[in-house]
Amino acid sequence: MKFNQIAGACLAACTALTTAAVVPAEPIEKRATSTTSRVADAACTNGPNTRACWKNGYSIATDFDQKFPTTGKTVTQSLEITNGTCNPDGHGSRLCLLINGQYPGPTIRATWGDMLSITVKNSMQDNGTSLHWHGVRQYHSPGSDGVNGITECPLAPGQTRTYTFQVTQFGSSWYHAHYSSQYGDGVIGPIVFDGPASANYDEDLGPYVLNEWYYQTSYQVNAITSVNLGNGGPPPNADNMLINGTNKNANGGGSYNQVKITSGKKYRLRLINMSVDNYIRVSLDGHAMQVMTTDFIPCKPFFVNSLLLGIGQRYDVVINANQTAGNYWFRANVATDCLSGNNFYGRAIWSYSSVTPGTPTTSANTQDSVCLEPSQAAPYWVQPVPSGSFASQIDALDVGLTKAQVVPNGDAIIVWAINTSSINVAWDHPTLQYVMEGNTSYPTQFNVVPTVNERAWNYVVVQMLPNNPPVPHPFHLHGHDFFLLGQGSGTFSAGSASLNFATPPRRDTATVPGGGWLAIAFNSNNPGTWLMHCHIVS
Repeated sequence: MKFNQIAGACLAACTALTTAAVVPAEPIEKRATSTTSRVADAACTNGPNTRACWKNGYSIATDFDQKFPTTGKTVTQSLEITNGTCNPDGHGSRLCLLINGQYPGPTIRATWGDMLSITVKNSMQDNGTSLHWHGVRQYHSPGSDGVNGITECPLAPGQTRTYTFQVTQFGSSWYHAHYSSQYGDGVIGPIVFDGPASANYDEDLGPYVLNEWYYQTSYQVNAITSVNLGNGGPPPNADNMLINGTNKNANGGGSYNQVKITSGKKYRLRLINMSVDNYIRVSLDGHAMQVMTTDFIPCKPFFVNSLLLGIGQRYDVVINANQTAGNYWFRANVATDCLSGNNFYGRAIWSYSSVTPGTPTTSANTQDSVCLEPSQAAPYWVQPVPSGSFASQIDALDVGLTKAQVVPNGDAIIVWAINTSSINVAWDHPTLQYVMEGNTSYPTQFNVVPTVNERAWNYVVVQMLPNNPPVPHPFHLHGHDFFLLGQGSGTFSAGSASLNFATPPRRDTATVPGGGWLAIAFNSNNPGTWLMHCHIVS
């Protein structure tokens, strides 16, 4: 079997049972407190050479989980989802689901500390829907997370609802339907929350949307995938790769995305992988990228020649227009080392303003070939994670476990084995409704695992079992960022696993290596019902 073609098997392979053990509470180090010595300068204003500054005493030194501004401003947006057609790469029109008549949907932009009020109307003919704001913390607003069966009932055709929440973070993300595989047919769009940054730049080029494209609808691809998996075969490859909603196809039709830059200037680019299946590796010929965020989290800037984005992941980068003026390829290639499959590749043309735009003849940068997040992504806010509870209890847990237990209190270690059981929610009685009713009799198929008490720690080891195809899985947690303690191949072993409790990267989406494990930690600091799931959809 060609495993580079089976990354779409997540709904079959990315299923889980959860088990948790109560561990003693630690009276010391109960919270990840930033230890950076940097402090905000109230007189400092944000500009090309002072992007670390913001306003009113807030700056890049401000950990937004611990403190955020309130501007008093409300940004409103209306989104209407309709049935339609689209033809993003010139191959031919197919059925699509459009937002405000376009694909991808419009950018939602607000400023750190604003309130957002987003009214969504479902004008589709036959399908319910909900919209999720990927990576948005939803601090004290879990009802606006947009996950049908977890935080709300699906929005029926003809219905409208308004999502309201405060922008407590800054950076780049996206929104998408959380109903079936709708977002693969077009219900996606970028999000920008303006705020400080850990690297300087002259101009913000805005979101750069990356995703694969299928010539069949998501429902058709899912049906084919189900049949193929039942016969021991792989799901179909994607047909093309899109950059900001466009690309040429394999027959030469369509058009490239084009970007114009000026010599001597630095440009911020907000890279967002909105795929349903493909890991994507990007690069700009002849130019390095300075990475300054991992998902929403600012990091200490570092340089790369190419960058891997898992599904749902974001990186804000700075590109210095310091090369010989000319036309350069921006490349978005399927990451075959992550066992993702695509029949074509993404290209865009970046041209210096002093030359006539044309087809580039440039050569690709050296490409990495490791299906993991960049190891040099050190957090800007240094936040040690307490290790005592984890170290004292992890050996008592079986990473091959097959039954669930409930965590009543204290710090918790949760082992999640990816095997053959999936969550099955009730659209007409969401999990959040149980909480609001004070009803803790959650059906077993809800796969509810209570987090621990406020300020205590949740440690999660996600383990892929040997009976699954060795496909990497991008795992995403709602309502929280998490600290990435470690990743590895094979079966997790506390004695041999290399874990970073002192300076762990922080983000909201990370990779479980094929056949391996992922260890994360997060603090109980945001009450709600939060989904943790694999982000492969097809």
